This record gives sequence, C-alpha cells and structure tokens, in this order.
Amino acid sequence: MRLLFIGDVVGKAGREAVKIRLKRVKRDHNIDFCVANGENIAHGFGITAKTADELFNAGVDLLTGGNHTWDKKEIFALLDVKPIIRPINFPSGAPGKGIWIAQIGEKRVAIVNLMGFHNMGVVDNPFHAILNALETLKNDSIAHIAIDFHCETTAEKNALLKLLEGKVSVIVGTHTHVGTDDLLIASGTGYVSDIGLSGVRSEVIGMDGAEPIRRYLTGIKQSFEPIDRGCSIFQAIVVEIDDCGLCADCYKIKAFDDGEPFISQRHGGGW
Repeated sequence: MRLLFIGDVVGKAGREAVKIRLKRVKRDHNIDFCVANGENIAHGFGITAKTADELFNAGVDLLTGGNHTWDKKEIFALLDVKPIIRPINFPSGAPGKGIWIAQIGEKRVAIVNLMGFHNMGVVDNPFHAILNALETLKNDSIAHIAIDFHCETTAEKNALLKLLEGKVSVIVGTHTHVGTDDLLIASGTGYVSDIGLSGVRSEVIGMDGAEPIRRYLTGIKQSFEPIDRGCSIFQAIVVEIDDCGLCADCYKIKAFDDGEPFISQRHGGGW
C-alpha cells in the first residue's frame, strides 16, 4: 500500500497548494490514503469546518493536529464528526482521539498523532504514550502503523526513531515547517525529521516576516500573521508499506509556485 503524508499546511496559500496538486499526485503515485497535518490551515492557527472541508474535498483523507489544535473553538465539535485526530498524549480529559484506523484493502492501518515535549505546551510523556498505544495496537493485530510526530527538536524525533525502529511502518516529523534531508529506512521503519510546510516559502515559516524580525530585534513578542502571497511550495512524503507492515520505499515530492510536482529525494538507505 502507499500512503501520502503532507507536512504542515499553512493558511490559504497552503490549502491552495494542496487543492491544485493533490488529486494528480494521488493518481500519479497510486496513493491509497492521504494524511495532512492541519493544525495551521485556518489562517495559520487551528482548524475550522470550512478549511477542513476544503482539504477533504481536495483529496485529503485524514487531518492530524499539534500544539495549535485548540486554537479555533470549532474543533471541539469537529473531532466527533470529521476525520480529524489530535495528539494522543494530550492529558486525559481532552476531547477527540489520537489514533485513526483506516481500512485499506484487507489491511488495517493505524495513523497515530503524537506531540513532543520541548516548547510544545502541556502534554504527557510521548515516549510512554506511544509504547502504551503500540501495545494496544499489537493486541488488536495491527502491524501497519504510521506516526505523525509533531515536535520541535530533531533530537527528540531521532530518539523516537531509535526507540521504535522495526516496530512501526513510518515516523514522519511535522511542526518546524522546514523540510529536512534525512529521509531513510531504519530496520523497516521509514523516517524523516520534518516533511516541511505547504504554503508560502518566501517569508518566515509561512508567516509574514515583519513580526518575526521585530521580535528578534526588540524582544517584544506578538502574534505571527500568516501570509497568502509570495513564492509557494507543496511538500509531501510517499511511503510504500509491504504486507508485513515494513517500509519498502519512501520519497519526497515537491512543487514550487506553479511548477509541476517532482520527486526531490529518495530514502538514503538506512541501517
């Protein structure tokens, strides 16, 4: 089977990048299921019904969240009626769920949303949370497991790979909005530290550059403002998973501005 993971979709520009390209990418690469990180789709912060439906109508099958999951209050109702999940390690009592089970042919695939420790707000230990989740999935005989690890630091993402290599199908990093070039397969587990954003690439992580510059010059913190104009990018990862739940191939797809999608990187081996 083939899964497609789209990195953080930021604002209107990110949604447009997905709408323009996704159906063709799914067709050309024989994609069975598409996951997009959606916590920035509503003007850069959170998810609304309108913005979620734009991506579902474009061909996204599931939205994952992160530290901006709760930014729009609509999300509380949406979690019960839309294919949207939030990090599994939010404290108990948080609405919604952190695992989505998709039926693809004769196989069940678990998509797990997980959030890191550093600079990410109040969450339970992600390493304990994922080990507990994997035990439950193992008891349910689910071997095809994909993780969106929404996390600030590459060290934490690397550590999760070392903990889980050979035990899950793929770990894709999101959150930093900057794509990394460490795509690999480790003992049958596909991995990349960050897919990178879909949205405007000519400013600062999809946001208007004026406020970040002001913050770094003065130390005064104000909200970032998403930007919908400028050079754009679409970034995604294709992951091929075999019948045993191991990653057989993975590669990155990019598209710049009005250009055609192209394969920009294949996994660089592994260990």
